[in-house]
Amino acid sequence: MSPAEALAELGRVRLDEASLDDTLRHVAELAKRSISGAREVSVTLVRGETGWTAASTGDLARELDEWQYTQHRGPCLDASASGDTISLPDLAAEQRWPEWAGVARAAGVGSSLSIGLPIQRSVVGGLNVYGGAANAFVPSSIAAAEDFATYAAVALANAQLYEDAATLAEQMREAMRSRAVIEQAKGIIMGDRRCSPEEAFALLSKVSQDTNRKVRDVAAALVEQAVRGERR
Repeated sequence: MSPAEALAELGRVRLDEASLDDTLRHVAELAKRSISGAREVSVTLVRGETGWTAASTGDLARELDEWQYTQHRGPCLDASASGDTISLPDLAAEQRWPEWAGVARAAGVGSSLSIGLPIQRSVVGGLNVYGGAANAFVPSSIAAAEDFATYAAVALANAQLYEDAATLAEQMREAMRSRAVIEQAKGIIMGDRRCSPEEAFALLSKVSQDTNRKVRDVAAALVEQAVRGERR
């Protein structure tokens, strides 16, 4: 796949049809298919001081990433923090992270490329590309990878915002459903006991505390009993 085809494919991602996890996996796969010299690809995300591999094209990339998270140092973490491109053309000569380079070489990786992904203020990330041989990434490959990362960052940021909005919308719908069933239960109690709305809610709260259940669950059980005609 050419870099242009990969960008076009990335632009066709439907946020209403693909989850954030699906989008992350798609980014990794497209990068592997379009960046010349790539053997494996992963996407690192970092929130605060915690990093994790959100998507990868194979166990090799994930294992090399996880070594860095455990040791709290490495090219993917530095690229994520700085937003820069970190190219390691020959891991046999790497001096900044010699221990990680030794692990990578033992796994059959000769070079690597990590490109920062500024996704949102609270989450940053990096696109990590691992090459099987030394000097696997020529200048044109690095430029294509940087262009791809720019588009990928936008796609991931939009996917994150869409997922956050969808989650918030579902939480609001759940809150509305909870409020509705609680109001129904209060009405039942008020009719039975001839009490005020405040007294009815206080009774629901007491049952909730005594039975270690949520107020919504107590209310739903009462409404269900009323529907079945089991109330006394």
